[in-house]
Amino acid sequence: MPLFAAVRPGLAALFAALLLMGCSAEERNTGGEPGAAPVQDVVLQSIGAHGPDPFTASTVRNTAPPTAPERRAEGEVPQLREVTGSTPGLYGGTRAIGSCDVKRQIELLTADPVKARAFAEAAGVPEADVAGWLRGLTPVALRNDVRVTNHGYREGRASAFQAVLQTGTAVLVDPYGSPRVRCACGNPLRSPSADRSGVHQGDPWDDFDPDRVIVVKPTAAVVTSLVIVNTTDRTWIERRTGSDGDVDRKPAVEPSCAPDACALVGSGTPDPTVPTPVPSAPASPDPVRPAPATPLPEATDPSGSGGTGTEPPAPTPDPPTPSMPDPYADPYADPFLDPFADPPPVPDGELPPEFFPVVPVPDQPETFEG
Repeated sequence: MPLFAAVRPGLAALFAALLLMGCSAEERNTGGEPGAAPVQDVVLQSIGAHGPDPFTASTVRNTAPPTAPERRAEGEVPQLREVTGSTPGLYGGTRAIGSCDVKRQIELLTADPVKARAFAEAAGVPEADVAGWLRGLTPVALRNDVRVTNHGYREGRASAFQAVLQTGTAVLVDPYGSPRVRCACGNPLRSPSADRSGVHQGDPWDDFDPDRVIVVKPTAAVVTSLVIVNTTDRTWIERRTGSDGDVDRKPAVEPSCAPDACALVGSGTPDPTVPTPVPSAPASPDPVRPAPATPLPEATDPSGSGGTGTEPPAPTPDPPTPSMPDPYADPYADPFLDPFADPPPVPDGELPPEFFPVVPVPDQPETFEG
């Protein structure tokens, strides 16, 4: 009895623990599937808006905002909005003028070490290299609404949120063609989350269309220049990466498409949920009705025979095939002598010498010794 009394408290504790684990497991498996992650809000940020929790004051220069490229044609297969950062016409700008004041951006960030540390952490660069990293970026303006991961500054730390930047937004682009800083607020930018869904928050602009929002895909290698659209005259500009526009020039080889329609040409991936239209097969040629022959040009018959000159020329006879010599033929035989002709007549009393060659005949005894 004392032994049972000693064991009973342990059994009770074990039973209570098992009961608690069973309840917890039942609660975790309620519904059979784990609960879905909450849908992220996507903040709509217009061209000049500071947005929530800006890192710095605006460093945007007063340049003409670029126009968006032409809309997709009716009946065109929808594309997944992922565009490589080196695509000609993806960005725009004003010749010889950067869309952002990079020097001013560096001054505003480096003036506050805590803010510079938070910026470096969000941008993924060393804290000591923030100024050098910013100098290597290229100031341009977006020519499409772009989805990004933005970062606000709050209580000494960077807080990430999904955002759509309006066409015309001034940004700093890295050597891989990706937007990395929004100049209206100094916020660092990164690629958007893999889940492209979300609830849009904020006031949409007049021509906002969720189906036209794109994602910029970094290039596989460093690019030395970007081909952008001049916002003043709709021409092409080649801007060296890391420059402020001071060395802008006309591209040596211009893109084959027009500046206002080149951003998304050939840069999308067909949406697998939309069936691709199969082009109709070309009509097969009619085997019964051959194509008419092309008439020959009229000409005057030089021979005066009354022809019109449209008759086809007479066929050229084939050249004679050379005969091979007979290896067994008599090299001294007359090639023109008919082998089946009668032999030439022989004068009377004479025989051909070739039948009876003239040779001396020895005398023969009339009798033979017995």
